[in-house]
Amino acid sequence: MPPMETPEILWEPSAAAVERSNLTAYTDWLRAERGVDVTTYPELWQWSVDDLEAFWNSIFDYFKVEYDGERGPVLASREMPGAEWFPGVRVNWAERAFADKDDDAVAILHASELRELDQITWGELRARVAACAAGLRSLGVEKGDRVVAYLPNVAEAAVAFLAVASIGAIWSSASPDFGAGSLIDRFAQIEPKVLIAVDGYRYGGKDFDRTPVVRQLQEAMPSVEHTVLLPYLDREATATSGAAALENVIRWDDLLVEGEGAELTFERVPFDHPLWVLYSSGTTGLPKAIVQGQGGILLEHLKKLGIHVDAHAGDRLFWFTTTGWMMWNFLIGGLLTEASIVLYDGNPAYPNMGVLWDLAERTGETCFGTSAAYIAACMKDGVEPGKDRDLSRLRSVGSTGSPLSPEGFDWIYEHVGENTWLFSTSGGTDVCTAFVGGVPLLPVYKGELQGRALGAKVEAFDEDGNAVIDQVGELVITEPMPSMPVFFWGDEDGSRYRASYFETYPGVWRHGDWIEITSRGTAIIYGRSDSTINRGGIRMGTAEIYRAVAEVPDVLDSLVIDLPKPGTEGWMPLFVVLREGVALSDELAGEIKRRIREQCSPRHVPDEIFQIAEVPRTLSGKVLEVPVKRILMGEPPEKAASRDSLANPAALDYFTELSHTI
Repeated sequence: MPPMETPEILWEPSAAAVERSNLTAYTDWLRAERGVDVTTYPELWQWSVDDLEAFWNSIFDYFKVEYDGERGPVLASREMPGAEWFPGVRVNWAERAFADKDDDAVAILHASELRELDQITWGELRARVAACAAGLRSLGVEKGDRVVAYLPNVAEAAVAFLAVASIGAIWSSASPDFGAGSLIDRFAQIEPKVLIAVDGYRYGGKDFDRTPVVRQLQEAMPSVEHTVLLPYLDREATATSGAAALENVIRWDDLLVEGEGAELTFERVPFDHPLWVLYSSGTTGLPKAIVQGQGGILLEHLKKLGIHVDAHAGDRLFWFTTTGWMMWNFLIGGLLTEASIVLYDGNPAYPNMGVLWDLAERTGETCFGTSAAYIAACMKDGVEPGKDRDLSRLRSVGSTGSPLSPEGFDWIYEHVGENTWLFSTSGGTDVCTAFVGGVPLLPVYKGELQGRALGAKVEAFDEDGNAVIDQVGELVITEPMPSMPVFFWGDEDGSRYRASYFETYPGVWRHGDWIEITSRGTAIIYGRSDSTINRGGIRMGTAEIYRAVAEVPDVLDSLVIDLPKPGTEGWMPLFVVLREGVALSDELAGEIKRRIREQCSPRHVPDEIFQIAEVPRTLSGKVLEVPVKRILMGEPPEKAASRDSLANPAALDYFTELSHTI
């Protein structure tokens, strides 16, 4: 691969920002308290992955984590899988969240299509969480029990999670746009004792009754002893209202009345005691029930939000998410810092694409978190966030979910603010964090992620398993992280866990992305490695093609795959969604190919282009490249993808029909 030119630097921190940053404060503390004298971020990162024990011990102490038990070895076993962190230590995630908080300070700001903007102070939050925890205990919830939540991104979801965590019970959540089958695939695996559910929700100005789904959940999960109903769509909703009657129901307000006046207490649990269960996308087979520990998530999010996101007292952190995406769990982690968090439930394009930027102005957000897809949609729609809005408090913009194009970088600096710290990040549900992304002391290079996160030994492996620099390789993690899953639920012998991450390189976590680590320490993500295109032995990420295609004005969305064909370098079709009223002509196809050829290479040019109505995506917005590839290779669609996990399952029908003709 020829050496690439150094991209343009779009932002660098001011001297004042460097002085103010939590990363500077942490580095100074390391020097004074631990004798670790590093002067640059690369030196600090190298120390953090070379001496994992010292690094994670320092995070534990720097953030003053409350605990019981013996502080023995930090890492009793560093084998992957099976690393054992802080044995003998007992902690509680929720206890750390409430530690040293001023009752009058704002903890949560929240708004939705159904509710006006409101706020909750730490004192109010403490009272609500205490009441909720006492109410859950009255329903029989104890340490280790599972509580599942079918809730939108509203304040009650945060209250319920904190209550569950304080008890030492285990949380799992999904958003109301999930269908019954997808929910049952997830929740039934962990046999919950209590279901907290919403009666319905509003999205894009339309109301959706979910009581029939709640009823299906009750019938499919005999372990559920009680259902807590949150009347969200209809404030007067009861167990007998809506389209389906519900059994063993207590209203949310009544649950809190049951525990009113209770004192908030915290059950300290072993470091690896389950905090929550997250799920893989579920595009093939039953979703993996990923269990993460109280202590591991606590330390990871203190590090990530406290140091890398640089959250301070007075800051207001926002990320657009639902309760079914790991970014909700990550955003809730903001409560571990001195900042406030901002929640929003609704359609980010309703009543127009400016609704989230309006919220940023109204709440005084200092960090605006979103997805690369949302930024691309704003670009397409001609949104100008900084025009006619006061975004003077907004210091940073975070982007995740998929690679952010260089054009997306330019758009942020042109239309949000030239002094904005833009941090593009990459991580995953599997570790509930970003292991490559924002570093407040480093410059922002156009199209690149700033650096590898502290304590995350991320490398790019070539086909022989050697770490490479300035080359595209498999994204691997060669040393354990405390937020890695402690196990998969129901995977008694650990075989599914090992198969998911450790089959390719035994003892090394293979994440499934293509990454390039540059000699400057930055990173570039090229997309999923299992959907990567290989043309004549040259591997290329789909993100490059999508970036080029997105510049064609009539193209709204696209999907590209590479199908093997014996004796050839493969067949690479491109599927495009066009603007309403536009048909795929030879002229338009030629323009698409020209853009790809010019911006990527002749090898990137597709063999054929097809017009489709929509690109199939998961409920969290991910493109189904691999399932489509499998369908076109002859795999039955019901085996290639779980339709209940899709935002638009009918979109697969086209590819099923196409598979019969190729």
